[in-house]
Amino acid sequence: MIDKIDNLKNEISALTASSAEEVEVLRIKYLSKKGSVSVLFNDFRTVPSDQKRVIGQALNELKNMATDKINSLREALESTDSVDASLDLTRTPAVMPLGSRHPLSLVRNEIISIFSRLGFTVAEGPEIEDDWHVFSSLNFAADHPARDMQDTFFIQRDPDVLLRTHTSSVQSRVMEHTQPPIRIICPGRVYRNEAISARAHCFFHQVEGLYVDKNVSFADLKQTLLYFAREMFGPETKIRLRPSYFPFTEPSAEMDISCNLCGGKGCSFCKHTGWVEILGCGMVDPNVLDACGIDSKVYSGYALGMGVERITNLKYQVKDLRMFSENDRRFLEEFRSAH
Repeated sequence: MIDKIDNLKNEISALTASSAEEVEVLRIKYLSKKGSVSVLFNDFRTVPSDQKRVIGQALNELKNMATDKINSLREALESTDSVDASLDLTRTPAVMPLGSRHPLSLVRNEIISIFSRLGFTVAEGPEIEDDWHVFSSLNFAADHPARDMQDTFFIQRDPDVLLRTHTSSVQSRVMEHTQPPIRIICPGRVYRNEAISARAHCFFHQVEGLYVDKNVSFADLKQTLLYFAREMFGPETKIRLRPSYFPFTEPSAEMDISCNLCGGKGCSFCKHTGWVEILGCGMVDPNVLDACGIDSKVYSGYALGMGVERITNLKYQVKDLRMFSENDRRFLEEFRSAH
């Protein structure tokens, strides 16, 4: 009988199963009332008295071994069946709709991408600024209208601390601590004390560009603007530059693009002119370079600035500026496919 027990132990130790049904078949085969282990227990009655102790102990070990083996096979299959590797247990039972980027973020990122291909890097600065970086360093006269309380938010009635009215303050900070060549764009939020309407808001977003190096010319500026316009609005886009005035550039210009709705033929959007204004630009005034510690006799540069809301309006025909800040999900979901 000892040989039968040893053979059965070897057989049980090698058992495998790939399903719960197979485990149940093995349990019946070895541990049921008519199973192999039970048959040996029935034969135990014929064992001589002097061998009962040894054989009884061996039978008990065999039964325990068979029981443990069957249980271990069952537990292994249950643990495999209960956890599906492809199932995300952190998900909610309800379907969660996918979000979308804000249209201003989409356009800002596209502007950054276009200028990065020209070698521009992103520079950032504080939104709470001082008078020097926002106005004085940029050649604003002491009596310039932009310093008036109706245009600028001042902090605690302190005329030297204010919310920046343009991201040109970042340009002056970079020029203070960096020697040319400088090639940066400055995206960010700006603030002006204006009545909120469909065409104006007390805060909005700008992206300004600055390039300072030796022998930088207006032709370099024009080529950069043409490249940007065609990358943003299409290869058939045309540009024109009109003389203008900004305290920190000389000469200064405003840039128009051919209307992307009518192709320059004239429509209500472009007021039947075929052109739409999108940004201001010009050569950096020598006074600005000198104020920031850059020798204007050696270096020259150009600057440009655009409103992100303005570009977004042209690209997606959003006619009410207030839509950008009202957090209306119906409006934001329209841009889900624009990623």
